[in-house]
Amino acid sequence: METLLLKNNIDDIKYAARLIRDGQVVGIPTETVYGLGADASNEEAVGKVFAAKGRPADNPLIVHLADFSDAERYTSMIPALAYRLAERFTPGPLTMVMPKNERIPMLTSGGLDTVGIRVPSHPVMHSIIEQSGCAIAAPSANRSGLPSPTSAEHVMRDMNGRIAAVVDGGQSEFGVESTVISFDGEDAVRILRPGAVTREMLLEVCGEVVIDPAILNEVGEGEKVASPGMKYKHYSPKADIIMVESQLGDFTSLVGDNYGDGVYALIFDGDEAGFPYRHLTYGADSSMQAHWLFQRLRELDDMGAEKVYVRAPSTDGVGLAVYNRLIRAAGFEVIRI
Repeated sequence: METLLLKNNIDDIKYAARLIRDGQVVGIPTETVYGLGADASNEEAVGKVFAAKGRPADNPLIVHLADFSDAERYTSMIPALAYRLAERFTPGPLTMVMPKNERIPMLTSGGLDTVGIRVPSHPVMHSIIEQSGCAIAAPSANRSGLPSPTSAEHVMRDMNGRIAAVVDGGQSEFGVESTVISFDGEDAVRILRPGAVTREMLLEVCGEVVIDPAILNEVGEGEKVASPGMKYKHYSPKADIIMVESQLGDFTSLVGDNYGDGVYALIFDGDEAGFPYRHLTYGADSSMQAHWLFQRLRELDDMGAEKVYVRAPSTDGVGLAVYNRLIRAAGFEVIRI
């Protein structure tokens, strides 16, 4: 199969929408990362997504809609709090997990009775949903376990020959996947996967916001999870990733003590002055670190890195999302000095 690289003009958007309507899989841009889009109600099409990614079947897919009002077609119950959250955060990088109805196949929901619903804000993705007339199931458009793609080029490298087409919508704005929440009561939510919509932002609408322990801890092999990204090693390049929580001086000494061929460091912007070892930077603050993380992990693969020591970000605000992605990329290996 030849994978077509499409532009973000109206003719190519209509063609991509037709492919999805016809049961094909298309790489599509969102404001978070690029996704592998298929008709969420078409079990055969969703199966092609799992096959293209090499994704375990118990890892649920998020369903993308053109408007939150469309959620009533795919869920059996929408909490009142969900409407308040939708008014504040949609369209945007927030996914809400709710009970599904029969329109969503069990394959799409990873065998669960719930489904994650999101309304993306990227204009190209939004247009593709509208033109296709489908709810679009779309996990990140990478081979399972690799860093998520933030450009059409990344998707083509991972998926060329495995899907019908990729739509080039430019560089992703946020750089990490959406925040995923479930509902813990009339005025409480649980963050299952952190993203650009932070705990602090959710507290502006909710009375209580719980951080699920699985965000920072490994999930058991046989355990079911309600959100993508909670289980399995994720987001990892070919290199071994080692997270380090320390001051810059101690980090530099650690890298020096273990330095050799194939060893690199991923450090903050501003750390590089006087840092004597091979390195890349990934931002001075949490928002920039989120934007650049997956791009830098892919660049390290291109550079032939075999082991990468990473300065751990703050867990405040969107930093929790960056930390969550890195701890999974590292297989939960963290050095604390």
